[in-house]
Amino acid sequence: MEMQFLVENIRCGGCVNTISSKLNAIDGVEGVEVDIESQAITVQTHDGNRELIANSLLSMGYPEQGTVEGLDALKGKAKSVVSCAIGKMK
Repeated sequence: MEMQFLVENIRCGGCVNTISSKLNAIDGVEGVEVDIESQAITVQTHDGNRELIANSLLSMGYPEQGTVEGLDALKGKAKSVVSCAIGKMK
C-alpha cells in the first residue's frame, strides 16, 4: 500500500535523512521517498497505519499541510530545524 503525505517545513537533505530514518523504523513501513520541492512524502507500507505515520511526522516538526496553525505551527517549524540539524549529522 502506498500513502502520500503533503507536509510543511522540509528544507534540505538533513530533513530528508531524518524523515526517512524515523519513518523506516516504524513497523510495517517498507520504504520512504521524500520530495523536497513538492513537500511530499510517499510511504510504502503493508499496514494501514496512516495515523501513526502522520503523528510521527508531526512530532518531528513536519505536520501535514493545513493541520496546524498559530503557535503550533511555530513550534513545528522549530522542531523541524532541530530534526534537520540531526539529519545533517548522519
